[in-house]
Amino acid sequence: MRLPRGGTMLEEGPGRPAPGPPRTRPRRRPSVPRATEVAMVTLHGTPDLFALSEIRGPVLRPGDDGYAQEVTGFNLSARRTPDVVVGATGADDVVTALRWASATGTPVAVQATGHGANYPLDHGLLISTRRMTDVRVDPERSTATVAAGARWRDVTAAAAPHGLAGLSGTSSDVGAVGYTVGGGLPLLGRAYGYGADLARSFHVVTPDGTLHETDREREPDLFRALRGGKGAVGVATSMVTELLPLRTLLGGGIWFPGEHAEAVLTAWSGWIPTVPDRMCTSFTLLRLPPLPQVPEPLRGRFWARVAVAWTGDPDEGEELLAPVREAAPVAVDTVEVMPYTEADRIHTDPQDPLPARESCLLLHELTPVAARTFLDQVGPDAGDCPLLLVGLRHMGGALSRPGPGPDMICARDAEHLLESVGVVASPSDADAVEQATRALHTAMSPYGTGRTMVNIHGAPGDTTDRARAWTPEVHADLLRLKHAHDPADLLRFGHTP
Repeated sequence: MRLPRGGTMLEEGPGRPAPGPPRTRPRRRPSVPRATEVAMVTLHGTPDLFALSEIRGPVLRPGDDGYAQEVTGFNLSARRTPDVVVGATGADDVVTALRWASATGTPVAVQATGHGANYPLDHGLLISTRRMTDVRVDPERSTATVAAGARWRDVTAAAAPHGLAGLSGTSSDVGAVGYTVGGGLPLLGRAYGYGADLARSFHVVTPDGTLHETDREREPDLFRALRGGKGAVGVATSMVTELLPLRTLLGGGIWFPGEHAEAVLTAWSGWIPTVPDRMCTSFTLLRLPPLPQVPEPLRGRFWARVAVAWTGDPDEGEELLAPVREAAPVAVDTVEVMPYTEADRIHTDPQDPLPARESCLLLHELTPVAARTFLDQVGPDAGDCPLLLVGLRHMGGALSRPGPGPDMICARDAEHLLESVGVVASPSDADAVEQATRALHTAMSPYGTGRTMVNIHGAPGDTTDRARAWTPEVHADLLRLKHAHDPADLLRFGHTP
């Protein structure tokens, strides 16, 4: 049985706000001095926003029209109520906002598409870059210049007419720049490496309000920090990334009833050491809710799924998949040749915002004992497991090879990535998901590297928890660069060292 073409597990719906045109303020105040010349002034405990009047985008405070839409992230479990929101329309707005923050000592958070907004925010300044969506493709150089608020689907749409594609993740709804500065784990990672491996340069505004253009030759330390160090040293306003000559791929999901999870995992874990680097695959257990957004026949059932993306000859790819299809009775098979523009159909990631607890753990080799432990925690005999999905991503291949230059990616020694998502729609749900997540990580930790990936880490905890995204040596170097570029720790929200 095959699913209809073009669908994803959770379709876009009316609950997802569409980016609108930039809002303009009805009246503009006279020109003012640079924010670095303006002392902090508060009136009845509220910030003085006079220096922000030069910003072309909206400047919003709680209660203003558009404030709620601006602050809401993709993860609805994180409450976000900053004192001020700047809807940046370009790098100049980001410069002005950071100069004001530096002058007033106001801590800063940054949000583009909202996929990284998994932490609470109850004060400070939020810089929203969702209006900065420009994408310019240079087909002769096979590059794209991508603004901070552009999603991967914007890049894909601009590149596809030239037979090119960006190294996006499993969902093209994610912001391309934020994904890349976190390292970027692509759908085709085993074949091509990390998203940050293809980054050629960045424009970044440091917390003092200085706009830098950085690459391997110009301020290489800053460039390194932007390739896996997330937002520790500044606000990236654009990047230039290499594009790949890629029009189509073989991809999709092979779905088995969940009671066959052990047979499928055994077959998959024995199969993956035999496949070429061009085969990118994951094994996932999904407990799908009985919601109309989930297509039939998947709705309301427990599934074991093997997802694949193959960039080689389609016939060869189909032959390679035979051991997986023979592991157990196949209920749904969506594997087919598709345009890269439709690659979201492979993993069918949720498209609507939802309250969730996500987490990950990098693993060494998936031994039979590790696989048994995984199934004991989240398999068909795990009882009322509250986790929506728990997956094992096959790493290795190009993901294990050194990048084209120094970076802060600390996952090249991992053979697998364990990731989980639980929906936390109520306090009782949140407790159950937290307990299940902690139990899973505790059980699997003997097989782990001790580290996570910054983009998939989940809500950042204390300093020790956040440091798990890097090796101790890289973490120390990132701290050094943060102290150099952000001595006041203005960029303290989110996953920073």
